[in-house]
Amino acid sequence: MQNIKFQLLLIFVSTLCSTALIAQKEFNKSDSLKGGLSKERIWWDLKYYHLQTRVQPDEKYISGSNLIQYEVLKPYQSMQIDLQEPMQIDSIIQNGKKLNFTTKFNAHFIELVEDQKRGEVNELTVHYSGNPTIAKNAPWDGGFTWEKDENGKHFIATANQGIGASVWWPCKEHPADEPDSMLISVNVPKPLVDVSNGRLREIEEHRNSRTYHWFVSNPINNYGVNINIGDYVNFTEKYDGEKGILDCSYWVLSYNLAKAKKQFKEVARMLEAFEYWFGPYPFYEDSYKLVEAPYLGMEHQSSVTYGNEFKNGYRGRDLSQTGWGLKFDFIIIHESGHEWFANNITNKDVADMWIHEGFTHYSENLFLDYHYDSLAANAYVQGVRSSIQNDRPIIGEYGVSHEGSSDMYYKAGNMLHLIRQLFDNDEKWRQTLRGLNKAFYHQTVTTEEIENYISEAYGKSLDKVFDQYLRTTQIPTFTYRILGNQLLYKWENTVDGFNMPIRIFINGEPEWLQANSKSFKALQNMPENAEILVDPNFYVADFNLTE
Repeated sequence: MQNIKFQLLLIFVSTLCSTALIAQKEFNKSDSLKGGLSKERIWWDLKYYHLQTRVQPDEKYISGSNLIQYEVLKPYQSMQIDLQEPMQIDSIIQNGKKLNFTTKFNAHFIELVEDQKRGEVNELTVHYSGNPTIAKNAPWDGGFTWEKDENGKHFIATANQGIGASVWWPCKEHPADEPDSMLISVNVPKPLVDVSNGRLREIEEHRNSRTYHWFVSNPINNYGVNINIGDYVNFTEKYDGEKGILDCSYWVLSYNLAKAKKQFKEVARMLEAFEYWFGPYPFYEDSYKLVEAPYLGMEHQSSVTYGNEFKNGYRGRDLSQTGWGLKFDFIIIHESGHEWFANNITNKDVADMWIHEGFTHYSENLFLDYHYDSLAANAYVQGVRSSIQNDRPIIGEYGVSHEGSSDMYYKAGNMLHLIRQLFDNDEKWRQTLRGLNKAFYHQTVTTEEIENYISEAYGKSLDKVFDQYLRTTQIPTFTYRILGNQLLYKWENTVDGFNMPIRIFINGEPEWLQANSKSFKALQNMPENAEILVDPNFYVADFNLTE
């Protein structure tokens, strides 16, 4: 039971956060052009990209083209393509004709000459060049990372989740629409190697350079597209998974080969746990790759990047402060978890980024549950609560490319762990997680769709639970007092109508209570001097009015 002074402080702070005017970002036309489904975007559906990029490391310069194939959903003559300064569009060609375009912020509006007829599949090619934005702190403040390895050789990578893929290549910069497939062709000076998404189709030899052609046969989100360039060596293994044999390929700097062969044994353990909880790895056709990068790591689809120094934990640190965080390599587990939640199931709007980060943070907990036990998993998820900020809602503003609070990791993960407690049994919960990945296989989704699916699997609406944890900063407080042989209890500091069941322990024995936020309810025949403990698997506060 928590100390009463802490409880009073917790209630005060939580209420203050929920009622105070929290400074909000002011949005402008640039935000709407990036995050909105404009009329120049909604009339066409992406089918295929062929992205070609020539990388000149010494100049920190790139150039190339992107062939964009699309289906006309309804006739329209203006198309929005995005590319951020200082990159520039050199020309746009369709059927041999150069097209005119106008620019507003980082959005470029192409004037299409030929009539766009419903049902047609057309294509155009955007030629581009420039010195792309250099990442200040990849992967969080992203762009291009131009580094040198210990041998003085170029070590280059892209990471652009927040800033956007258009920081280095022209694309339809909205998560709601993904190409069905993609070819990525990257030209690099010899003897450097490029590793990108999907499977390597061909290495094209030139006098002083090579072009690596990587093909992605599944839908892919923009920010998941990456290039990694370095003095790479490769080793492989095959994993016998739910859908058959999965090709696993590892690319590391030459002098890290021995360390990688030892540390990357974690991949098989990850696949075993996540296929159990979430269903088959979603991209068997494109293989699984783990690629060393000059930054911490990121969830690039079928090309997960790794920079965790070949250590367990988060660069050797346990984020949960329980010891359990050192039982696994954080980057291998977390970033690979995104193959299910981010790459397989992708948010339609970045305001719903919790779907990516909440479920994937929770996957760390499930990894421990699978390989150790529920006590390890419970300790871990409770341990990360100290990092929850409750600064602003987890869901951001829609239509303006705005992410919510960083609580989308730890708080959303704790919410999912809490919901698991509500389910009749763990198998029902496991089938719900697997069902999500099956029902929304290779799709973009909204928070509402995820909420509805989980509620339907549970058998009752969980709307108020989602509202409480995703849309407010308030921590639900289980308030109670013992009066004679009665336990009086209710919810406080909640959204209207909040009535989540709660499990408590009375003298060590479990008891489920159906509290509400309107009035006290009573549990009769309480034992004398009973000790009350709220199940710590519920991310709630508790306040004993008797003390």
